[in-house]
Amino acid sequence: MLLERKNAVIYGGGGSIGGAVARAFAREGARVFLAGRHRETLEAVAEEIRAAGGAAEVAVVDALDEKAVDEHADSVAESAGSVDISFNLITHPWAHGTPMAEMAVNDYTASVATAVRTTFLTARAAARHMIGQGSGTILFFGGTGEPMRDYYIGGTQVAFDAIESMRRQLAVELGPHGIRTVTLKTGGIPESFPEDFDGRDAITEDTVRRTVLGRAATLEDVGNVAASAASDHARTITAATVNISCGALID
Repeated sequence: MLLERKNAVIYGGGGSIGGAVARAFAREGARVFLAGRHRETLEAVAEEIRAAGGAAEVAVVDALDEKAVDEHADSVAESAGSVDISFNLITHPWAHGTPMAEMAVNDYTASVATAVRTTFLTARAAARHMIGQGSGTILFFGGTGEPMRDYYIGGTQVAFDAIESMRRQLAVELGPHGIRTVTLKTGGIPESFPEDFDGRDAITEDTVRRTVLGRAATLEDVGNVAASAASDHARTITAATVNISCGALID
């Protein structure tokens, strides 16, 4: 198994993408620590993992709260012995569908402020323990991409760009300590939208249309690639982005 004896903290582990990553990590042998604000969704993912024979623990953590993030990382390190993988999949506030010229400033900046704060706090908490270990992987989600006509996404892409800048800086600072930083970018995961989400079919059709392979990344795809990127099989990969967009985003 790729992640045997690894301890992985997943922020937003109760969400569709976070849950998929958690299940993949557990399937590959990791002990997963699911953190988020809603215990019910976290427990649902944890129960699935346990039913499949995996190890999962749950903690209610506000990943925008500095004290809560630091204390949770400390407790994981103390109880498990290490923090080997950290992946922040917290959903950022959306203000999609409104052109920037018509958008309120607070709606535009909300994604950026949330993404930068939570990513910084969780990466810093993990890094402090990984430095002492001399190893670890911090994964990021989003990546950069070119603006597309008729797509009004507010500050979301700016938030992703800010996270990428943070990831690059962390790669340089943490690399000498044996710590890797890797971003996963997808170009859209239609499965992550609830089945009753208005416009889901149109989003799926458009996402697939923009790909080179004629299909969109699935939640299972994201989990599988994340597990591989976090494993020692990817020990030479850092300061890099892994493109799992099926060709929707061209590097």
